[in-house]
Amino acid sequence: NKLFMQEAIGAEYGEGFETFRPDGPLKVDVDFLNDRLQEGFLQRIRYAMKPDEAYGLIFSFDNVVADTRTLKLNSWKQLASEEGKEIPEDADVQGRMLYAGADHVLHKLLLWDEAEGELDRLALRFSQLYYDNLLRLSKPVEGLKEWLDAVSTARIPCAVVSSLDRINMTEALERMELKKYFQAIVTEEDGMDSIAHRFLSAAMKLDRKPSKCVVFEDEPRGIAAAHNCTMMAVALIGAHPAYDLVQADLAVASFNELSVINLRRLFANKGSTFMDLQKQVIEKSPPKRKLTIDTI
Repeated sequence: NKLFMQEAIGAEYGEGFETFRPDGPLKVDVDFLNDRLQEGFLQRIRYAMKPDEAYGLIFSFDNVVADTRTLKLNSWKQLASEEGKEIPEDADVQGRMLYAGADHVLHKLLLWDEAEGELDRLALRFSQLYYDNLLRLSKPVEGLKEWLDAVSTARIPCAVVSSLDRINMTEALERMELKKYFQAIVTEEDGMDSIAHRFLSAAMKLDRKPSKCVVFEDEPRGIAAAHNCTMMAVALIGAHPAYDLVQADLAVASFNELSVINLRRLFANKGSTFMDLQKQVIEKSPPKRKLTIDTI
């Protein structure tokens, strides 16, 4: 399961993914989506009157919608207790345990010297404990529900992305009473190969071009993926300190610090050109005009 392994960032240098059509495969990348999802004439008129509706918001489920850091750490502690072992008290080691794959944690961080078959059993047991804890999750991250109420009032569409399977994701959102706020859900069944691909899939489901989307993340890798997709990135300070999140367009301690006007300011202040894909501009001379009798 991708939930317990480190995914690729994705979308570097215009990298995309392929979708299959009756007339053959279609290459979908950032440029393609920014061009194909351009607003039509009537949409541009509507967005001129209600500019907030032109945006799309994409939320990572882990540590942005739900506090999965605590779930993972508790699952590792439960596993250690069952096996008669202990988890290191070092905060740095515990922090790395939250983002590394189960195999890496068992081999490199916990240094449990077990046979290969035994390590597979431990990794499977850890995933069972994690899902058991996930089923008891009932509260979202502090301030999220109020923020979603505000953007819902402004009629801004939202999506949530995760490597969870769709059934567990839907059930978790329903228990937290958040499902009504999300117009799109990207899960394991969508078959995305990287973090960026999930973001692009969410933009397609929201019918918003990537350059008009804002990603809410808590991890530097997720911020890099958002920027590779020409999306804005809002970072939540928590698992990573503020100095690790300097690449984000905006960093906040909680959703309580946000207002809808922050979204407008993100797009009004486009000083960061590092997100723009650099292309060679080829100047073409205008076609020569042909003179005819009617012209004279």
